[in-house]
Amino acid sequence: MSDTTKIGIIICDRYRTCAGGKCLRAMKNREGAFHIYNGMDVELVGYTTCNGCPGGNVEYTGEEMIKNGAQVVHLATGLLVGYPPCPYIHTFKNFLEKRHGIKVIVGTHPIPQKYLDMHTALGTWEDAAEWEPLLAPTLTDETTRKAYD
Repeated sequence: MSDTTKIGIIICDRYRTCAGGKCLRAMKNREGAFHIYNGMDVELVGYTTCNGCPGGNVEYTGEEMIKNGAQVVHLATGLLVGYPPCPYIHTFKNFLEKRHGIKVIVGTHPIPQKYLDMHTALGTWEDAAEWEPLLAPTLTDETTRKAYD
C-alpha cells in the first residue's frame, strides 16, 4: 500500500458557491496540476475560499489544513483564470510556504480552452516571466483544455 498525499485546495471567493467539480475531476483523473500525483494516492483534507480580497481566510485556513494533515496546498485554477486573475496569488503562495513550511502549487484543474483564448486575446498573461511558472502546471493539451470548458 502506498502512502497517501494529503492536499488542501483554496479557491477564489468569487467562486465561493463552486461545488469543486472541475478540481475534483482533475484530482481523480490526475489532470492539470494534479498530474504530479500520477500513480499516487491523494486525499483531500480541506477545501475553502480565500474569503475575498485581500485573502483574509488564507492565514486561518492554511493552519487548519496543516492540522488536518495537509502536505500540499493547491491554489485553485480559478485564481488564475478569473477576470482579473488574483492580484494576491504570489502573496498567498509565499505566505503559506514560509509560515507553514508547506509546498504550495498554483493550479488545480486544467485551464479551460475558453479562458486561455480570452486571456490570450486580452494580453493578461503576456509577462512570461511572471505568468509562465504559475500557468505551467495547468496548461495541458488542447483536447483536455476543451474538455474543461
